[in-house]
Amino acid sequence: MTTAGPHAAGTGRAVRGEAVRAAARAGFAARGVLYLLVGALAVRVGLTGADQQADRGGAVAQVAAAPFGAVLLWTLGAGLAGMAAWRLSEAVFGASGPKGDRTWKRALSAGRSLFYAGSAFLVLSFAAGERGSGAGSTDRQSRDVTARLLELPGGRWWTGAVAVGVLGAGLWIAGRAVLRTYRDRLEWGRLTTYQRRLMDVTGVVGGIGRGLVLAALGLSGLKAATAFDPRQAKGMDDTIRSFAQTPAGPWLLLAVALGLVLFGVFSFGQAKWRQV
Repeated sequence: MTTAGPHAAGTGRAVRGEAVRAAARAGFAARGVLYLLVGALAVRVGLTGADQQADRGGAVAQVAAAPFGAVLLWTLGAGLAGMAAWRLSEAVFGASGPKGDRTWKRALSAGRSLFYAGSAFLVLSFAAGERGSGAGSTDRQSRDVTARLLELPGGRWWTGAVAVGVLGAGLWIAGRAVLRTYRDRLEWGRLTTYQRRLMDVTGVVGGIGRGLVLAALGLSGLKAATAFDPRQAKGMDDTIRSFAQTPAGPWLLLAVALGLVLFGVFSFGQAKWRQV
């Protein structure tokens, strides 16, 4: 009788590691597609005032309308599922890099895994024919979730806490982009000068744009909690459009839209050069 030795066990771990890395890279690519499409839709809104949804739902609808849209949707959903699986592995086994096994990092990875699992489920449901799922308006979804939170005992405080969390996450993402902390998780040493410049431009501008959208989402949630009115809560589409109502007008909306496009490009760079 033969038994599996250390070499066989090591080979199994290596295979699992490669599978997780492939899933992570597919996830970053899928995220890049979504942000490119959302950013492009936001640019169209800023230039023409189009009534298309500048959010995940609008992006999914764009993919579905493309040639071989069904295949693309299944591929996109599978990529997001891969991202969820990678983040789950970080929550269970710890993230790569120094201090990757810290409790707060594991918890953050668990939260990210749930987010991407939900996104994958909605996209795959849409691909399977549930047309009211993946392409649903994030504005309506945000109001519905806020209404449910407000109905709970102490609902105003629960809603405010979630809103503060989203606002803080947006500021944190923008701040880390300015500080260029993403470099620590890239294979920076093997990048050419051009590749480094590409990742810096897309990482900084894209991270700021993404962070601004999240921060604005959080602010709308705080308004809903303060007014005890779920109609004050915004999804991504309404949030992006609200930038045009600032003193900077459509120019700020276009700047944020460009940031989202660049974050999509940055995600493609992460798919290739991220340490996973």
